[in-house]
Amino acid sequence: MHIGIITPAAAKSLNGNRATALRWANFLRQLGHRVSIDVHWDGTAYDLMLALHAWRSAESIAAFKQQYPDRPLVLAMTGTDLYGFINSHPGPTLASIKSADRLVTLHRLAKRVLPKSAHHKVHVIHQSAIPLPVSLKSPSRRSLRHFDICVVGHLREEKDSMRAAYAVRDLPASSRIRILHYGKAHNDEWTSYAEQEMKINPRYHWFGEVPHWKIRRAYASCHLMVLPSIMEGGANVISEAVVAGLPVIASDIDGSIGLLGDDYEGYYPVQNTESLSELLIKAEAEPDYVNRLDEQCRKRAVLFTREAEKQGWAELLKEMGY
Repeated sequence: MHIGIITPAAAKSLNGNRATALRWANFLRQLGHRVSIDVHWDGTAYDLMLALHAWRSAESIAAFKQQYPDRPLVLAMTGTDLYGFINSHPGPTLASIKSADRLVTLHRLAKRVLPKSAHHKVHVIHQSAIPLPVSLKSPSRRSLRHFDICVVGHLREEKDSMRAAYAVRDLPASSRIRILHYGKAHNDEWTSYAEQEMKINPRYHWFGEVPHWKIRRAYASCHLMVLPSIMEGGANVISEAVVAGLPVIASDIDGSIGLLGDDYEGYYPVQNTESLSELLIKAEAEPDYVNRLDEQCRKRAVLFTREAEKQGWAELLKEMGY
């Protein structure tokens, strides 16, 4: 079967949608299918279209279904679809949802914001991550002088990107906490935010966009990761951190609770600087707390293996008759 993947992220982009498209293409090829990836549908008579992003891919979705109404279309719902465009641009977003034969979500709580009429279409596939190599797994890689906490993600509004920096501004001098932030600024304004923060906050270090191998080294050397997002469709950085053995502290949004579980102990109220600061201080002061987070993450790691993600696609295609 020839499957066309449509993603709004360009070929050389480091955007998460492009990485997801490439990973899924690899799984689908392993399952015996021919796969093409493009930003827009070019009229190719795919046997099945897989579109990432209900709103950004809306034109391609509508055109494909108009030309080939009987051919299956799978729509992967992103975080901005679920928690942004479904409200701000409901027309094309809901039209894409209606056109799709199946909806792929990256966490189990996404149904909460989808129309009830679409619930029967939902198929959850967790994003996977590759474990760290043995050479990076030594606990000795973690600093004794500093308690390093990484933030991984582009700097933009949906990510609440500066929250961890704000949370460590007024820590006592005795604290060893540092925030190590990796990610490209969405625009000059966000660049300015990060640069100005570094001038007034010696605990905050922004490294900009870096190769993924450096991110993996950060997972190995840091004590915690913070995911402060306002909205997430199911962040792959959670999968990566959990599989790397790095405990996570996250805002209490559905996109994170749907991955880490209802009873996870590492949540704080979204956009609440004081609560995040308190959790970071607790993590530094109480090794038992970090150990509990680590144990909870280890129990979730089975969800984020390459085998599990590939099996998710195999089950979806079988369910659709392929």
